[in-house]
Amino acid sequence: MKIYRVNMTEGKVSEEEVKEEYAALGGRGLTSQIIADEVDPNCNPIGEKNKLVIAPGLLSGTMAPSSGRLSVGTKSPLTEGIKESNAGGTAAQKLGKLQIKAIIIEGQPEEGQFYVLKVNKDGLALEDVSDDLMGQGNYEVMESIQGQLGEDVCVMSIGQAGEYKLQAASIAVSDPEGHPTRHCGRGGTGAVMGAKGIKAIVIDDDGAPGPYMDNRDEFIEAARDFTQSLLNHPVCGEGLPAYGTAVLINILNESGGLPTKNFRKGRFEGADKISGEEVADIIKERSGKNTHGCHPGCVMQCSQVYNDKDGDYLTAGFEYETIWGFGANAEVDDIDAIAQMDRICDDIGVDTIEMAVTIGVAMEAGVIEFGDPEGAIDLLKEIGKGTPLGRIIGNGAGFTGKAFGTDRVPVVKNQGIPAYDPRAVKGQGVTYATSTMGADHTAGYAVTSNILDIGGTVDPLSKEGQVDLSRDLQVATASVDSTGLCVFAAFAILDNDKALPQVVDMLNAQYGLELELGDVFDLGKSILKTERDFNKRAGFTNADDRLPKFFEEEAVPPHNVKFDITGEELDEVYGELD
Repeated sequence: MKIYRVNMTEGKVSEEEVKEEYAALGGRGLTSQIIADEVDPNCNPIGEKNKLVIAPGLLSGTMAPSSGRLSVGTKSPLTEGIKESNAGGTAAQKLGKLQIKAIIIEGQPEEGQFYVLKVNKDGLALEDVSDDLMGQGNYEVMESIQGQLGEDVCVMSIGQAGEYKLQAASIAVSDPEGHPTRHCGRGGTGAVMGAKGIKAIVIDDDGAPGPYMDNRDEFIEAARDFTQSLLNHPVCGEGLPAYGTAVLINILNESGGLPTKNFRKGRFEGADKISGEEVADIIKERSGKNTHGCHPGCVMQCSQVYNDKDGDYLTAGFEYETIWGFGANAEVDDIDAIAQMDRICDDIGVDTIEMAVTIGVAMEAGVIEFGDPEGAIDLLKEIGKGTPLGRIIGNGAGFTGKAFGTDRVPVVKNQGIPAYDPRAVKGQGVTYATSTMGADHTAGYAVTSNILDIGGTVDPLSKEGQVDLSRDLQVATASVDSTGLCVFAAFAILDNDKALPQVVDMLNAQYGLELELGDVFDLGKSILKTERDFNKRAGFTNADDRLPKFFEEEAVPPHNVKFDITGEELDEVYGELD
C-alpha cells in the first residue's frame, strides 16, 4: 500500500510509505486524520494551504459486497469546517486494486492553470489540460477522456462550478457506464479541486496488482456470508432494488416528515407523482433500468437509469433527496423536470441537495415562484454560464439567503438541510444539528429507527431517546465510512447480529488483524473526536450545533410538532468526546 502526494505548486508527484498510525485507517477515517494532521483549521479553503485527500475504503477493490465507496476529505469552503464527502462510482475499486491508500493534493498552481492527473500501475503524472476540456461540463469531459483512453478508465472531474470555485461545487465520479452521475457532492469539494488546478483525475487499473489480501480463503467466506446478510434484509434485498431510494417519498409523506415548500409542511399533495413507485413505472415504460449498481460489486443495486419521453438516456443515480428537493421542497410535481434538474447538476458539477435547498430559498425570496420548474431549471443553467445570478445560486442556500434578504434558510453550519423534517423526524434533527459535517443525513441516519423500525423503534415525534440514537448512529457511520461499505449496509448491520461480525471478519482476513467488535466502535469515536477537534480549532463552538430558530418556533403540519430538543440536550451528543 502507498500514499501519493501531488504538489501543485511545484508540479511534482512523490510516493510515501504509509505511516504506522495510518495503517488501520481507510476512507473517512484516513481523510479526516490527514486533514487534521496537515491542514491549518483557519486556512482559506480555496487557498494554497488547504489540501484535498482522496482515499478508498479499507475493503474497496475486494469482492466484499457494496464496498466501492470513495471518501474525499478537505476543509470545506461551504461550512469552513472539516469535510468528508462520499461517492460511489468506479474510483474506489480501481484505487483499491492499485493498492493506493490515499492521494494527497496540496499547493496551488498559477491562477488559471489546470491539469489532468493520471493514475495507473506505474504511478501518478500531471499533464496540462487540453483547451477543449476547459469550460466544459462533466458529461463532455468524461466522454472526451474515455474516447481517448478507453471506456474502462474512471474519471473524476469538475464542471464549470468547480472551475468557478463555487461553494456548492461537487466532484463527479464516473459510474460503471462512464456517466458523471456519482458525486462527492456535499461541502464544496469541487471548489477545492478547482482551486488546486485539477480539471480531471483519470484512474486506469489495467495491470493493477489487485487489493492487498492476507488470507483470501477466510475473506471469501466472510464476504459470502455478509452478501447473504444484505440480500436477506427486506430493505437491502427487496425495497431498494425495486424502487431505489425514492421509495422513501411516499413513506416520509405518510409519516408527515417530507419537507414541503421550504420546510413549511410535512406533506406534499403531489407526492404520488414523484414517488419511487411512479418513477419505477416510468423507467419501465421507457426501457430504462430500475435496478442498477452505482459501483462494481454492489448487491443492493438501488441506483436507476432514467430515460426521457423519447426513450433516450437522461440521468442516473436519481436519488430520494434530489427528487424531494426539486420536488416537494419546491412544490414541483413534474418528475421529468426534476430529472432534467438532476442532469444539469451532474453536468455543471454541483451538489443536488445544496441546490435543491437553494432553489427553495430563492423561491422564498421571490426570485421565482414556488411550483415553477422552468424557473428552477433556468436558475441552475445560470450557474454553468457563470453569470452573477448563477454565482449566487452556486454558492449555496446560506449565500443565496443573504443575497436576497430572507432569513428562512434551512442550513446548519451553512450547509443545506436534506430531505427529512427535523420536527417530525427528531432523531434526524439531532444529527443535522450536531454532525461535524454540517447538516448531513448520512452522518447519523436516524430515519432507521424513527421511520423504518430498523434497529429498534424510537418515536419520531417525541424527544425521548433521540440524542442517544443519533450519537450511536454517528459513531457507527464514521466506522462504516472508513470501510468503503455503502451506508445502506447499516440496515442489515442494525437488524442482524451476525452482520457486523462478518464485516470484522473480512477486515481481519484482508489485513491479518485481530479486531474485535469493540474496536469498530472505538474507531468511530476516534474519527468523530478528530473531526470535532479540527472544527473547534477552526472556531466552532456548541452554538454552531443548533438548528435554525424557525424549527423551534413553528409547528409543522400535519402533526403540528416543533423541534423541542434543547441546546443542553444537543450538547450531550458529544459530551463524552469533548
